[in-house]
Amino acid sequence: MEREIKDIVNWLRESAAQAGAKGVVFGLSGGIDSAVVAGLTKRAFGENALGIIMPIHSDERDEEDARLVAQSIGLNIERVDMSKVFDEYLKSSFVSDKLMARSNIKPRLRMMTLYYYGQDRNYLVAGCSNASEFYIGYFTKYGDSGADIIPLAEFLKDEVYDLAKALNIPQRIIDKVPTAGLFENQSDESEMGFSYTDLNAYIRGEKIDEDIAERIKAMHERSEHKRHFANIYRRK
Repeated sequence: MEREIKDIVNWLRESAAQAGAKGVVFGLSGGIDSAVVAGLTKRAFGENALGIIMPIHSDERDEEDARLVAQSIGLNIERVDMSKVFDEYLKSSFVSDKLMARSNIKPRLRMMTLYYYGQDRNYLVAGCSNASEFYIGYFTKYGDSGADIIPLAEFLKDEVYDLAKALNIPQRIIDKVPTAGLFENQSDESEMGFSYTDLNAYIRGEKIDEDIAERIKAMHERSEHKRHFANIYRRK
């Protein structure tokens, strides 16, 4: 993984140089993926790596974990609490009966915040999605997928843990149950309906339970639009 880390760090620097940017900003959630992005961008840009903690009626333990990551690697952080913005948005529009429609407002508000900081400081926005999540579309379109660069999109979830260990991410973060933090008591695996172990095995072409394989295949096909720009009508 040390070789992979070196290659990603070089790629991050090249991407920033190509865009004329001097650093990177990203959302620091307290989870494993953003912790790894924190470690990588800190190595690549030093003081010009910025993690933004963005609670929206979030579990306080997530912010504690985010601060633990930042402290462990000396990362610059900012905090933007958008709970009132979220509430006001619902008040100004309407309150959907659909939990995910309401919940997906949160990552889109966070994306807006990251681009605000990025443009102000001439930083690129880094996304934190990994290859496992990317494959089945387990991210919010124009939310946490709204980014200039996505350094982990080639790494399956188990490989992210290997990167975390090589980057000396605190063990508490490595042991934490993965969650998108969109609503109370959410976990990735319970929402997906299968484990990351099965998902990673399927992507690698290994044999898994047929029902789970069909579910993963269907999620991949349904989410194809999320991995591309909007369809554009082409003149004949």
